[in-house]
Amino acid sequence: MNSPSSTTIDLGNAVTDVKRRLPAEWERQSAVMVAWPHAKTDWRELLPGVGTCYAEITAAIVNFETVLICVADDTLKEHVQTLLRTKQTDLSKIIFATVPYNDTWTRDYGPLCTVGPNGPQLLDFQFNGWGGRYSAQFDNQVSSRLHASGYFGDHELVPVSWVLEGGAIDTDGQGVALTTERCVTHGSRNNGPDRSQVEKIFQQQLGIRKVLWLSHGDLEGDDTDGHIDQLARFCTPDSIAYCSDEGRDAQARSLQAMAKELGSFHRQDGKPYKLVPLPVPQPIFNKAGERLPASYVNFLVINDAVLVPQYDDPADTHPPAMGARSDINGRNDAGMRQLLA
Repeated sequence: MNSPSSTTIDLGNAVTDVKRRLPAEWERQSAVMVAWPHAKTDWRELLPGVGTCYAEITAAIVNFETVLICVADDTLKEHVQTLLRTKQTDLSKIIFATVPYNDTWTRDYGPLCTVGPNGPQLLDFQFNGWGGRYSAQFDNQVSSRLHASGYFGDHELVPVSWVLEGGAIDTDGQGVALTTERCVTHGSRNNGPDRSQVEKIFQQQLGIRKVLWLSHGDLEGDDTDGHIDQLARFCTPDSIAYCSDEGRDAQARSLQAMAKELGSFHRQDGKPYKLVPLPVPQPIFNKAGERLPASYVNFLVINDAVLVPQYDDPADTHPPAMGARSDINGRNDAGMRQLLA
């Protein structure tokens, strides 16, 4: 791994509170962490097209904040730099880290940052490749390698002996979490804990006081056991955007049952949440004819903007989707082309 020298991410601007907590995604960020696709990742058959997509995403993010890009080697780093220059990207807002990784899903295996009276603290949960489906021996070491090389400054990285992917949990930043029972209690993670065990871990490690459990919601083709980041997300502490399907197939029925569950949830003040339905794009299939889990809910909130997947679909500009984007604490919308493996 290359030395960080002056390339340390400053986490000092993170919001702090009297108690340690997991902040909402719309709170101020120091950087976004990206792992660049290469020939040994799941994107191998879609290179170089996916590289262009990643360059577009990176170019959009640097307009608002720093990007930490993980690369597998110096050759890939040089390639990425050249590609970013073609997008007129401000390279001064990019930090490169050379580190081995199996795949690119940093939201799932990167550190979770909690904040409190003594500033940010990074938690390094275990990552086992979505319940052992895929190799993850390198992904599971990325956070510790980056920390050891100084990329996170002098902020503490605490190893947690519990499997949890970042995409499996969403929070309002005020102690309430959204998650799916099917994922976090799955037998391939932590030997299938029950709800009370999960809630205890969430409270101890993340400051979560209330968990909103979803038992329904299944996107065809999903291999994460139902990550919440594809299904339902907080836009504000009192509103939730969710994946809505008015069809009649099995996926639609599952999402309709999920919508009813969401309608039964109440905020900490006892009031119901404002629910914002996001339409499901038209079915997308891979070369093998398998349906892929396309969702507008899998957006990325950054400083003063929201990156929303685009599928060359009429629903890309559907009024409810646009309304949800403006509902995320007043962020600007930046639609991004989505590539699905």
